[in-house]
Amino acid sequence: MRLASKIFLASSLVILVLVGVAAWSLLAVDRLVSVNREITTQTLPSLRLQAGLRDSMLTLVRLEARSLLLRDPTYDGLWDERADHTRSALEQLARYLTSDAERGHLEETQLAFAEYRAAVRSERALLGRGYLANATQLSETSARAAAERVDAGLNRLGEATQAALEHSRAEAAELGARTWTTVVVALIVAVVAALASAALIAVRITRSVRRLLVATAAIGEGRFEHPVPIESADEIADLARSFNSMAARLHEAEAMKEDLYSTVSHELRSPLTSVREAAHLLHEGVPGPMTAKQARLVLIIEHSTDRLLRLVNQVLDLARLRVGLLPLERRWFDLDRAAARAVDELRLQADERGIALVRETSPGTFGMFGDEDRLVQVLINLISNGIRFTPTEGTVIVHLIDIGPEIEIQVEDTGCGIPAEELPFVFDRFRQAHSGRGGAGLGLAIVRAMVEAHGGRVSVESHEGKGSRFTVVLPRRGAEQ
Repeated sequence: MRLASKIFLASSLVILVLVGVAAWSLLAVDRLVSVNREITTQTLPSLRLQAGLRDSMLTLVRLEARSLLLRDPTYDGLWDERADHTRSALEQLARYLTSDAERGHLEETQLAFAEYRAAVRSERALLGRGYLANATQLSETSARAAAERVDAGLNRLGEATQAALEHSRAEAAELGARTWTTVVVALIVAVVAALASAALIAVRITRSVRRLLVATAAIGEGRFEHPVPIESADEIADLARSFNSMAARLHEAEAMKEDLYSTVSHELRSPLTSVREAAHLLHEGVPGPMTAKQARLVLIIEHSTDRLLRLVNQVLDLARLRVGLLPLERRWFDLDRAAARAVDELRLQADERGIALVRETSPGTFGMFGDEDRLVQVLINLISNGIRFTPTEGTVIVHLIDIGPEIEIQVEDTGCGIPAEELPFVFDRFRQAHSGRGGAGLGLAIVRAMVEAHGGRVSVESHEGKGSRFTVVLPRRGAEQ
């Protein structure tokens, strides 16, 4: 079965459960929206109107009292205006009521308000005929009683509205809780179904992917020995077949490249050695005297052949290291003495460039089991690399540190540093962080190969414009191998 079919079948069950949850959730959300809309568009406006009506009744009673006491027509006009507003608000309130109890209390309130208005009109008629005492008595009895009934009706209406609001909230809370319970249960079922169905596929897929990852890492390290086993007929199996084919081609190309390097280097070394020896004999004047110009040309030939021979030897050494054929003459030696040899060999080169070459040794012992000449070559490569990229009046420091079962070598310079994007690749073959500074890009690759052949490790830290520090950590090798 193809991978797409497996994933589709595993996902279908989960999708069906989630669709059911979504449908139920939509219905619940619709009901919640309806309840919230009712609260927002009816209950809350009703409560605001009721609060306003209570304030209006207090205002009407105060205006009535002032009109009776001061007998100022202005207060009559204000009372009429406020009474009309109150009547309109009572009529408007009817549109926001949702229960029969609320509507019954509103009718009682409207009747009481009509009685209150009638009582106030009677007061004004008595005042108009000069019966102040009768008007005052009417205000304190019939009018006040009607106003109190209006206020009591508004209170009962408010209680009924609040009860309706609490009922709506309780309904919404119950619906929300029921919805959450349903969603959680459905999600648990979906997760269990997903895990159960996906586990069968995941085990098989991840096993193949893990093998591909291991094989990819091996190829990245230059090991092509083990193909990825193929156990299924899905896309991952196709990928494994393609990967194995690619690995085989890479292995073949790598073998051809190493063979080419080795063959060309061998073929070049013999004639280059002959040219160098011939140039040396000419320089010594064995065939006969030469003019100054001829001697200068012979010296150029001698230096060029030396440089080419060094490059050829580096290519050969690196090729042998990669296939494990470079012999290491292991013995116990003093690494501090080897560092002194490397520093002394490059002292003249550093002095000619105006660079201070310093060797520092921390307290401790530096005996180790390894190939002294190869490790001297490692130090020479690191130090010469530092000298090459350090300006005049700069410093290159070689520091040895005893760290117990291991020895640490630090080669630090105050040169131009290495760009951050080049740091991961400085130990690759034919890779140069700064072009145009000489070298073939093999020195650091040889350093890493030599150090790893001794069971050690090498790293670099650098800040562009400030310098670099290469750190080599080598085991002492307590037993001879």
